[in-house]
Amino acid sequence: MADASGPRPPRSGSLSRKKSGKKNKKNSQKTAPSEIPVLKGVDKHAARHGQTSASADQASGTPTNQKEKQLHTKTSIPDLKPSTTSVDSTATASASASASLGSLNTKAPHEKPAKMSNKDKRAVTDESADFSISDPATTNPATPSSTQVDGVLETDTPRTEVSQTAGTASSTGIDYADALKDALKESGTKEGTEERVEDLPQEGTREEPAEKPSKKTVLPIHDNTAREEPSNADHDVRREKQALYDEYPSLYFEGSDNERARMERDRANAYQAAGIRFAPFNIPLQRRLQTLAVLLHSLIIATTVSFFFFLCAIPLLWPLVIPYLLHMLLSKAASDGKLRFRSERFRHSRIWHFFADYFPAKLHKTHDLPADRKYIFGYHPHGIISHGAYAAFATEALGFSEKFPGITNSLLTLDSNFRIPIYRDYILSMGLRSVSKESITNILSRGGTDGHGAGRAVTIVIGGARESLEAQPGTLRLVLGERKGFVKVAMRTGADIVPVLAFGENDLYDQVSPKSHPYLHRLQMFVLRTLKFTLPFLHGRGIFNYDVGLMPYRRPLNIVVGKPIRVTKRAESDLETSEIDQLHGLYVKELEKMWERYKDGFAPERIEEMQILK
Repeated sequence: MADASGPRPPRSGSLSRKKSGKKNKKNSQKTAPSEIPVLKGVDKHAARHGQTSASADQASGTPTNQKEKQLHTKTSIPDLKPSTTSVDSTATASASASASLGSLNTKAPHEKPAKMSNKDKRAVTDESADFSISDPATTNPATPSSTQVDGVLETDTPRTEVSQTAGTASSTGIDYADALKDALKESGTKEGTEERVEDLPQEGTREEPAEKPSKKTVLPIHDNTAREEPSNADHDVRREKQALYDEYPSLYFEGSDNERARMERDRANAYQAAGIRFAPFNIPLQRRLQTLAVLLHSLIIATTVSFFFFLCAIPLLWPLVIPYLLHMLLSKAASDGKLRFRSERFRHSRIWHFFADYFPAKLHKTHDLPADRKYIFGYHPHGIISHGAYAAFATEALGFSEKFPGITNSLLTLDSNFRIPIYRDYILSMGLRSVSKESITNILSRGGTDGHGAGRAVTIVIGGARESLEAQPGTLRLVLGERKGFVKVAMRTGADIVPVLAFGENDLYDQVSPKSHPYLHRLQMFVLRTLKFTLPFLHGRGIFNYDVGLMPYRRPLNIVVGKPIRVTKRAESDLETSEIDQLHGLYVKELEKMWERYKDGFAPERIEEMQILK
């Protein structure tokens, strides 16, 4: 009668392989080995039950394939990724273990196989020890040629004997996967990788999917050392960033995406001649009106001066022209602080809405400004012509009075502009005033709700003409390092300082770079020193084309009004340099905060970070 534990294996390992090979060849012709998927976790009870029922099936004459299905339940070999497992019921334990482990605990091909004791030989059965793992593409029950261990492909692995512990299993029901795990623990590592057994996934745990490395990839070392905790500097950076986000809210541009997409489509499909893209004829009327509004404002100086000389050419009008010239030279309307000739109806005109929608421009509010205080708005950057400052603070197209109710703001410009005939009346009606010290002091000290300037504000383009020479697309270079006069005026009048950053102001024109044309830059600086204004060599787009002309480009303008800096009024004799420097440093810091907070949203195509120049 057959032994319940199965036939005894031969004494010699080589003889066992020969006989088992013959059996494999015969059995493979009769029945093909069944392939079962490898799943995680091992049902030891099922495996033990399979071993006890094997002898009964053998005695009752059960077919080989049915016996294998009953015997080999769904098992998994730990620490191996899912692959196809072919079960051969006649292979010996030494051959199948060497195929499944691959390079684990291998010996050189010329070495003799390890000797096993009689007790170990009796523990090995044909049914419980014969497992072979092979690649799905090259499945061969007898001679597997490749194994895959944790994603590392190892080919042409020699069939060698495994250690005695790994190749034997007790006949009392010890699972074969446990035997493999004990062998791995003895070896400590897996050959071809740097992984330790203690770090490999345990039985019953869910293994997260990982990317399959290439053949030449060596898996990284897994150590048990604790990860390095973030330094205090990292915590400080995170804390500062969070404080910045809490201080300044999120801002979004409320433009029409469809309109902007159509503008880009028109540029892409424009008719080209000699490298110039011409605007199509089917442009909507609204966009035509926008272009007309910007054109009229850009040519206003040339238009008014030409009209004045036309009047002078008519002798009959001289009795009107001469008194007008005397009034222009003697008038103090630009600096007396009374805000005469200011026309709110003209400031709310529809034409300025077309002007602002041309770019388009948007005014963003970050903090409330109480109406019982006085303010100095510092506008940055100057750009070429400061279109953003004009749209936001000289007109009501962007809704300044609605966002900051109770505040009367006046945009300041050079005093020489008020000596240009007819043009001076144009800018006086828009509320512009002189940027002189006298003018600022009078505006912030007279009138208002209390008669001493409460509720009044002025906007100063602090960089001036010098900063206009640094206006290059994609940059933000502020001439601010030595500009501290506005801080002194704020301390004399007790006005709070409010930083304003205009994203996109430098992108409205292309300008000759001073680095590539140093001689032209020297000429510009000479004119600036002698005549107090500059001649920027610029070009933009045209009226009917997108590439050549003096019109500004249609690029978004986002004017952000920052957090006010509280200033205490001081007498002239009490002004201290240290306090002036402190307020100036706070002002620069607020500008840097605004840049860091909104640069990714409003300046995504920048080529450099903000720079503070002297």
